[in-house]
Amino acid sequence: MRLLLHWVLSAVAVWIVAHVVPGISVSGPVAALIAALVIGLINATLGLLLKILTFPLTLLTLGLFWFVINALMLELAAAFVRGFEVRGFVPALIGAVMLSLVSSVLQWLVMPSRKAS
Repeated sequence: MRLLLHWVLSAVAVWIVAHVVPGISVSGPVAALIAALVIGLINATLGLLLKILTFPLTLLTLGLFWFVINALMLELAAAFVRGFEVRGFVPALIGAVMLSLVSSVLQWLVMPSRKAS
């Protein structure tokens, strides 16, 4: 149940980012759900591999290079999902930062924390 809620919240975050960031568009809620799923899968596989391989560069840039990797993963997801479009690297960069922020805020608001009493 928690995984399903996380997926829906990610789709809502994609929907919000598409309406806020010029250069990113989503055609509807189904495309947002599919885009959230594809973004999650890409980040869990290829994104993780790239973050491990580019760790020295990430250290050198004090973590800022991760934003570049996330932007590339967002562009890659847009290439796979019909109805989800990212027009250029700058919108992808802004969108990746906004997506992580909006997703974090939505999860903080909706999902209860798992603290043991």
